[in-house]
This record gives sequence, C-alpha cells and structure tokens, in this order.
Amino acid sequence: MSTTISDKAVSVTRARRKAPAPLSRRRNRTAMLFLLPGGLLFAIYVIYPVISSIVLSFYNWDGMTAKSFVGLANYRELIQSDTFYTALKNNVIWLVLFLLAPPFGLVFALYLNQSVRGIRLIKSLFFAPFVLPGVVVGLVFGWFYDPTFGLLKLIVGHGIPVLGDPRYVTYGIIFAALWPQIPFCMILYLTGLTGINTEVIEAARMEGAKGFTLLWHVILPQLRPATFMAFVLTVIGALRSFDLISVMSGGGPFDSSTVLAYFMYDQAIKYYREGYSAAIAVVLFLIMLIFITWQLRRLVRSES
Repeated sequence: MSTTISDKAVSVTRARRKAPAPLSRRRNRTAMLFLLPGGLLFAIYVIYPVISSIVLSFYNWDGMTAKSFVGLANYRELIQSDTFYTALKNNVIWLVLFLLAPPFGLVFALYLNQSVRGIRLIKSLFFAPFVLPGVVVGLVFGWFYDPTFGLLKLIVGHGIPVLGDPRYVTYGIIFAALWPQIPFCMILYLTGLTGINTEVIEAARMEGAKGFTLLWHVILPQLRPATFMAFVLTVIGALRSFDLISVMSGGGPFDSSTVLAYFMYDQAIKYYREGYSAAIAVVLFLIMLIFITWQLRRLVRSES
C-alpha cells in the first residue's frame, strides 16, 4: 500500500516537472526578451555615461595625461566660482520664461484644432520654426537684433545692442529659443486633442459648461499626459540650453549669458578641465532629476 502511494507521488512530481510553464510566466519571459535590446542600449548610452561622469567629477584630468584623484575639490571650486552662480541664475531665468511655451502652445493648438478651409497651410506655417536647426534660429535672430541693420532697429527706430548688453542678452536669447519651442508644445497638444472623448465634451455642454469652465474642467484633464510631456521636455530644454548661446553670444559679454550647459562645455573644450566639467554636469543632472521626479509624483497622484 505504501509503495503504491509513493509511486503515485513520484508520478505526480514528474508530471508537474514536465508540465509547461504558466502563461503569465511565459509572457513575462517573452516581454523580457523583447526589452533586452532596448535595455542594453539604454545601459550603454545612458546609464554608463552618467556613472562615468559622476566618477570623473572626483578626478583632475585634461583628457590626455593620467587622471589624479582630487575628491571633492572640483565641487568646492565650483561652489566658490562666481561664474557658476551666474550660470545658475541664468538657468533659473531660462526655466521661468521657457515655461511660457506650454500655455502658448495650448492656445495655438486650440486655435488650429478646427476644420476650416486652409487650416493645414496655417498649421504648417506655425510648425515651420520647430523644424529649423538651432544654429539657423540663432543666426536669424542674430541678424534680427543687429543694432546697425537689424529688423529690430527698423521696428523700434534706433539700434539696441541686445546681444552686447549684459542686461538684455539672456532675455534676447530666450525669446529666440521660444520661437521653435512653442510650436513643439503646440504639436504635443494637437496630438492630445485628437484623443479627446467628444461625448464627454457634448455632455458638459448640455449641462451648461462653456468657455473657460469647459476648458478647465473637461478638456485639460483629458490633456494631462500631453501637458506632462510638454512641461518636462520644456524644462529639459531650458536646463540644457546650449546651441543658441554658442551661436548668438558665446556666453558673453563677460559670461553674463552663460548657463550650466555652456559653462560645462567651456571648461571641457577650451580649458581641458574634464573633471571640473563633469562636476558641472553632475550638478545639472541632479537639478533635472529632482524636477522630473517631482513632476512624475504629481502626475501619479493626479492619476490615482
């Protein structure tokens, strides 16, 4: 009797071993195999450079000779640098003024989200600045601000050295950067508007909602993912602003228009201070990480 029971137990165990894996486990395995190439590329081109920059920030290195460990010396020098605080202040100005792009992009998207004759041509005209390279935008606005023959002189009536005056140069470059950034946010909102539930809007109109009330309580909640992407990408664009500054002012006059990204480039390329430049990059990365984490927490709370 005991022998029969033990034989049955062994056969059941063998059957379980030969049985196929549960469906959920096979799905997870398949998903991991599909994600593996992308995860590998992300680790090579994102995670590894971030870790390398953090490690490099503790060294003194000119890019050619051997590295020498200096600990927190690069960060101490950074805190004592006046240019660092000027760049940090300019980054804050960029961040505050650049956040005007999502609201303006929403306004233009609401205007262009209608079926009238010729609206496609108008959309293409609004979208045109976004497809221009940053260098081209910088050159165009450099000519626009020129105090001798620029269009601004014709509009105002006299020449204003916008790019040569420390008081105006940062605001002039930000105005140039907003020209392509607003159409970018506009495209994000236009994409979001195509997925809006029209039945909800019609029901709200039947209840008497219209104008700003309809926009605030019915349309904007459905555009929350587009709003999140617009704000996050705008913040990242403001914090890593480089190309327009390089073309239009070169960080001057007297480092008055420099930002952390350009300060980092300046120290690495011009002065061969790779470790000090990596310390600036780490500070910039931490600022981005804090802001994006805060935005993600807000989005998760609002969705829950």
